[in-house]
Amino acid sequence: MMERDTLHRFLLERTPVRGEWVHLDAAWRALLERHPYPPVVRDRLGEAYAAVALIAATLKFDGSLILQITGSGPLHMLVVQATGSRALRGLARYRGEVPAGDLTEIFGADARLVITLDPGAGRERYQGVVALEGPSLAAALDIYFARSEQLPTRVWLASGPASSAGLLLQGMPGADGAPTPPDAEDWIRATLLSDTVSARELLELPAERLLRRLFHEERVRLLEGHAMRFACSCSPEKVEEMLKGLGASEVRATLAQEGEVSVTCEFCNAGYRFDAVDVEALFASDDPQPDVGSTRH
Repeated sequence: MMERDTLHRFLLERTPVRGEWVHLDAAWRALLERHPYPPVVRDRLGEAYAAVALIAATLKFDGSLILQITGSGPLHMLVVQATGSRALRGLARYRGEVPAGDLTEIFGADARLVITLDPGAGRERYQGVVALEGPSLAAALDIYFARSEQLPTRVWLASGPASSAGLLLQGMPGADGAPTPPDAEDWIRATLLSDTVSARELLELPAERLLRRLFHEERVRLLEGHAMRFACSCSPEKVEEMLKGLGASEVRATLAQEGEVSVTCEFCNAGYRFDAVDVEALFASDDPQPDVGSTRH
């Protein structure tokens, strides 16, 4: 039976290789309900959605991990986010018809892949930036990991209108703490076996059955699954802070022109509306108050 919206870690017990498997269903459809996309855009976004869940699972953090692609192509911006509490959100921006081609045709020759780890609590952010290379997002991420990660890492991704899914393999440090070399026999065998996986298998097979198919000669230990969900971090308080950042004059000008100030979250389409009373209350502490504590004679 397929587990829905679940992430599993697994171990190839006789080798220094571990992995992550994720299958997103309602968490993926919740995003699409808010932002319908044409198939090419939808599938690239779904692959990134699964990828950020897999990458976040390899880290121990309380903040957020953001995967972003920007370029001058028809699909000019894609961003997905996973939090330490396993909440996901994402969006894409495109113009015109997006071709069903390689990454250069879709995102543009100048596209960049940016992965940002924000550990939260005011701690320093880490950001890795590389050119977007390869025929697919999985290939681009493989290149990114080869250049920026100490541990060898590979990913396989798939997406469709009802679900998105992915598989990640990562070499573990040896007994001496040294990372598994990318030319290690165990690592090469595990990745060659994983290269046989199809998009259909990723989307349709339960974790246990898929891993048995890929690694039938290995001893695979599937660990307890974790639930994934769609959630947005927007809130009235965050919108109010954003409006304060714009300044009273700009917000009041919008109010005078539109009759209200309306803000829509790009990730979840939640709407926030502020009337004249709301706006004046928002900036009341910034306005000079009359001195009523003394009387001049």
